[in-house]
Amino acid sequence: MRAAAFAALALVLALATPTGAFALTTNKATARPNENGGSGVIGGLPTRLTWEGTVDEGEEVTAITLALPQGGTFAGSSTKVTALEGLSCTRVEGVATPSDNELTVVCSEPIGEGLLIRLEVEGMSFPDAGGDVVVSGTYENASGTQALADSKPITTIANTALQALVADLDASPAVAAWNSNPFLGMFFKPQLLVTALFSLVPGWLLCLLIVCIAYPIAILLGLVFAFMKISRHKILRAIAIVYINILRGTPLFLQIYIMFFGLPMMNINIDNNVLGVIVIAINASAYLAEIFRAGIQSIPQGQYEAASSLGMSYFQTMFDIILPQTIRRVIPTVTSDFITSYKDTSLLSSVGVMELMMFAKNLTSVSGNMTPYVAAALFYLVVTLPLIKAVTIVETRMAHAERGTGKRPRGGRAVKENARQKESRDEAELSQLAVHAEALDPERDMWLGALSPINGVPAEV
Repeated sequence: MRAAAFAALALVLALATPTGAFALTTNKATARPNENGGSGVIGGLPTRLTWEGTVDEGEEVTAITLALPQGGTFAGSSTKVTALEGLSCTRVEGVATPSDNELTVVCSEPIGEGLLIRLEVEGMSFPDAGGDVVVSGTYENASGTQALADSKPITTIANTALQALVADLDASPAVAAWNSNPFLGMFFKPQLLVTALFSLVPGWLLCLLIVCIAYPIAILLGLVFAFMKISRHKILRAIAIVYINILRGTPLFLQIYIMFFGLPMMNINIDNNVLGVIVIAINASAYLAEIFRAGIQSIPQGQYEAASSLGMSYFQTMFDIILPQTIRRVIPTVTSDFITSYKDTSLLSSVGVMELMMFAKNLTSVSGNMTPYVAAALFYLVVTLPLIKAVTIVETRMAHAERGTGKRPRGGRAVKENARQKESRDEAELSQLAVHAEALDPERDMWLGALSPINGVPAEV
């Protein structure tokens, strides 16, 4: 019993006794961003590594060796060693020997206790594969060579084909000459344009997702309010008029702020992306309501009267006769409104929605260059230009169809075959008519004889 008590006491004392500490404590290791137009550290590209450590009390350090994982290299790097005590900074003389993935710094004089050692290694590079890189190593003091505590991981980006392309552009004299022009270098910097085109893809996809979900909802709302505005009931017309006029008469920017900052004040919390869909859908529905209303009222009154004479109800007339013609007429205008809504999603960046313009804004703030906004404009043009072309084609065909001046089909095998078949049918019909004429006219031979001189055959007397 007493032996067990002594054993427990010994264990407690062993745990309470402080363990031996490193003579050189690793404080941190950081790397300077080398991503063109970004804040990341790319593996395989030159950067600057800054390592800091503190010499403990009663210790002195004479040499430090930093080590990187396989693939990292210190080859060709230069090292600056500094000792700091409070606010005073002292340059330490020493010899730095870089190798493949290790760097050894031997100080000319031992670095005493309490001093902070800073190693600034310029021109080193991390492994191409990227990942979380830990800087390890050893140091030397009076007790010999000791292991150095690992640093916190440094997150690095894999060196992809894109990064290699950017590095080639950085080294190109032609690109350097291009960027030397203040305007071109600020708005059309090639390295940053290439990087931005890849970095903006997630924001562009979110932008497309928002408008593609919001617009079908806007079409349904627009149809509802269009019918309300042409309704015979005054209350429905009043509601539609107020809804449409307020949304069309106020800036979308203000509507976004009311939804994003006003709803939380009423304890209504909705995801930003969902709220962005709602705002775009509501705003577009007001414009679509007027488009549909104008399209419905553009159908001649005779269409309604003809449907009524056939015994069709109002709903049958509207859904079977009027709406199909209306949809055909408003397709170009609706497409143009879709383009406007797609561009209006850029306003959501003001409230933190990570769409296309928000990504461009972040890249611009990091790089201090306007090129990411130009890259964002290219993403908008990828969608808007084909739609504009489609609208032009649809409008042209509709105009030709209404005037009856559409293009005739060109000659081809199918057209020629149709013409041959038509000619065969015409000949068959003529033959049948001749047979019927012969059966109906008993004096056919006499008339043919009288008319035969026309064909150059002498008539029989």
